[in-house]
Amino acid sequence: MIKNSQSLMLDDLDKALLRSLQADGRLSNVELSRKINLSPPATHTRLKRLEKDGYIRQYSAVVDREKAGYDLLCFIHISLQMHQVEQVEKFREATRKMPEVLECHHITGEYDYLLKVALHNRKDLERFVVDKITPIGVARVHTSLVLAEVKSTMALPLE
Repeated sequence: MIKNSQSLMLDDLDKALLRSLQADGRLSNVELSRKINLSPPATHTRLKRLEKDGYIRQYSAVVDREKAGYDLLCFIHISLQMHQVEQVEKFREATRKMPEVLECHHITGEYDYLLKVALHNRKDLERFVVDKITPIGVARVHTSLVLAEVKSTMALPLE
């Protein structure tokens, strides 16, 4: 069993349900119940509990980035100029509002933040760094361009 910080337990059926949904979030309740060998009403009850308890944050479609015209995927390391609470929150709030930013992580080490950013091309990258990133209190930027996505998943290894 997996135990989280809220002391809630995931049993084998919960994990099977979550694995099935991670593989295909469009499964109907009946299909899901067949996959985990549980009745549809019991499956529905478990699913609602997992949603209520926050194990399932949202449902969404995964759009193919390149087919949608976002040919450039970058990882951008950011160092802030100042580390006062107001400056940090200004950076975080600005980043949350940038649709190009797929992920933003506060990290340890040489840099303060790591951004995963999807853009159309290198001109978009230039505009993004110059017009959006540097004006919000950024001291240093280090950008790595993704040559190939070897693995990309949002599925957790629930075992």
